[in-house]
Amino acid sequence: MTVPVNFPHIEKTNLLGLNRQDMEAFFAELGEKAFRASQLIKWIHQLNVTDFDQMTNLSKSLRAQLKEKACIQGLRVEVDQLSKDGTRKWLLALPDGNRIETVFIPEDDRGTLCISSQVGCALDCSFCSTARQGFSRNLSVAEIISQVWLAAHLLQEEKKPGRKITNVVLMGMGEPLLNFDNVMKAIDVMLDDFAYGLSKRRVTVSTAGVVPAMDRLADRHDVQLAISLHATRDELRDDLVPINKKYKLQELISACKRFMAKRSPRSRLTIEYVMLADVNDSRQDAEELIALLDGISVLINLIPFNPFPNSGYKTSSNNAVRRFQDVLMQAGLTTVIRKTRGEDIDAACGQLVGKVEDKSRREARFVKPRLGMSS
Repeated sequence: MTVPVNFPHIEKTNLLGLNRQDMEAFFAELGEKAFRASQLIKWIHQLNVTDFDQMTNLSKSLRAQLKEKACIQGLRVEVDQLSKDGTRKWLLALPDGNRIETVFIPEDDRGTLCISSQVGCALDCSFCSTARQGFSRNLSVAEIISQVWLAAHLLQEEKKPGRKITNVVLMGMGEPLLNFDNVMKAIDVMLDDFAYGLSKRRVTVSTAGVVPAMDRLADRHDVQLAISLHATRDELRDDLVPINKKYKLQELISACKRFMAKRSPRSRLTIEYVMLADVNDSRQDAEELIALLDGISVLINLIPFNPFPNSGYKTSSNNAVRRFQDVLMQAGLTTVIRKTRGEDIDAACGQLVGKVEDKSRREARFVKPRLGMSS
């Protein structure tokens, strides 16, 4: 695969940023039929052709117009790391000099790509290494889908079995629902049969609890939803996930119920719960979680905290995580412990960017013990 290594001043339409509807509108402006959108989407996303002259089912005159008015501009790979467990992580440079991360996580039955939706994050979750970078901006549709486009073809070049993207999770840098319109258009491309053809059951949007956007998502796309919960009491969650100060737990849980009411009875809501030693990992926390989620079909992911310098938190012991899981399982809640992957390449979100740059100077905030920590 040939990846562009320079970022020229772009005034042309970047076709990576167009979903089917936008692509059809683009061709309509050129006086072309709507079916040209399917042809071009396939050339770009499935065949990885970026040279318009090689798109042989397009007329020479149309190819000339495309060269004049359009481009296919991806991102530059700045760092490419492969873990001993097969996890592969990329640090990608954006045209404005910012950087984002994308991670591929292979499993026995799937290959999950974790992508970013923003440069940094404005939500300031206290246990997240991305938070210390602050927030720069939203990613464009092209920058979001470029992560899938790049990863798909770089993995294909490996020519190894099991190295294929079957699932995409928007759990990387940023809060996806605060970049709603661009994320939705990028998902359009992921689901398009002429692009990546992913099942709606294999695309997951993660949110820390942007309640109004959760309602919009329920009406826009029938994809999966994951809630970054991490606490069962407002006082603690206000500190761990500060957006809770705006949308309290009961308001968030009500939004979850509304969302699930629009899904099939077989659907489950994913609950993400980072295990922090002596903060949220007690039996009482588990019992409160059971009560909080009563009446919602859920899959709970218990996530061992991935430490980073001066975080102020410690990882719960294996025994504490197992005890927590047992309490939930005994109550009938499907609960899994997420495997720690890519530790040797800093695969936790934001860690690689944090090593390269620190724009926010927030590190002093992470030195002091957080609410709920033992002194």
